[in-house]
Amino acid sequence: MGLKRARSAEEFAEMVKQAVFEVDDLRDCFEFEVEDLHKFPNFLEPLEQGIKRIYRDMCDGNYRFGREDLPFMELAMENSRDIPFLFLLKRINETHRRGIDVDGEDE
Repeated sequence: MGLKRARSAEEFAEMVKQAVFEVDDLRDCFEFEVEDLHKFPNFLEPLEQGIKRIYRDMCDGNYRFGREDLPFMELAMENSRDIPFLFLLKRINETHRRGIDVDGEDE
């Protein structure tokens, strides 16, 4: 069985909103841990921009589902040990690729 997708547009929007919160929190953690604030992990900025772009597109009514992985997923998978909310990103990606699970197929 695959990952459970969002069952409504509202649930999907909440997942993306949570990912925005999580990536901001991750940045805060790195800022606290890193003495030189210009030395963040290479994956952080593209991940942050990608998640926030999806959220912005949703808010603007421009978001479109697709069949391909989200642009930041390969980078997220390569850095999975440093991303505590990877499971959430995988669910967002699965919903993006396969659409909303309105029929409860994932159960």
